[in-house]
Amino acid sequence: MNLIGWIFVGLVAGWLARKVIQDDRAGCLYTIVIGIIGALVGGALFSLVTDRDAAVDGFNLPSIGVAFIGACVFLLILKAIAGTRTR
Repeated sequence: MNLIGWIFVGLVAGWLARKVIQDDRAGCLYTIVIGIIGALVGGALFSLVTDRDAAVDGFNLPSIGVAFIGACVFLLILKAIAGTRTR
């Protein structure tokens, strides 16, 4: 998958994950990074569970789903490390 595809998958998956996990940090770049890291985490989890590679291989629904699950896991880990902050 090319760089543009990773950016779009990251943007969609990161945005969805931020809505589900209730992450109030803002920014397009932050959302893309969360989604791309989520794609890596989700792909690793997918490979461990199914013994198959290439979980995120294009701009399609299965790739976005794997990246979304990975982004949710990543955001939950970030929240656990950072703890809760009051504003």
